[in-house]
Amino acid sequence: MIGKAKPKKHTTKEIQAKVDATTTNRGGGKAGIIDRTGQSKGGHANFECPLCKTTAPDIKTMQIHHESKHPKIPYDESKITNLHAILAPLVESKPRPGVRGSLKK
Repeated sequence: MIGKAKPKKHTTKEIQAKVDATTTNRGGGKAGIIDRTGQSKGGHANFECPLCKTTAPDIKTMQIHHESKHPKIPYDESKITNLHAILAPLVESKPRPGVRGSLKK
């Protein structure tokens, strides 16, 4: 008799990968909007493409993006917007709450 139709069991590695995928913040949804937009503490979105407004963490990544998405337009590094330079002064100008220890002695 050739094999029976036994259901395959999930391996420990596969289960751990599923647990990791569900519990780790990958930067999507409301949890990652600060990183994607470059607001409040700068986030990871440091540079913005002047053509499509896509954000990237560094100049090299922005250059790769530009070469793949806008191949007909020459790459000009001076046109790229630095979001940290624009948004960082706004964040620092906000009043911060005072930090106070416990009132118990």
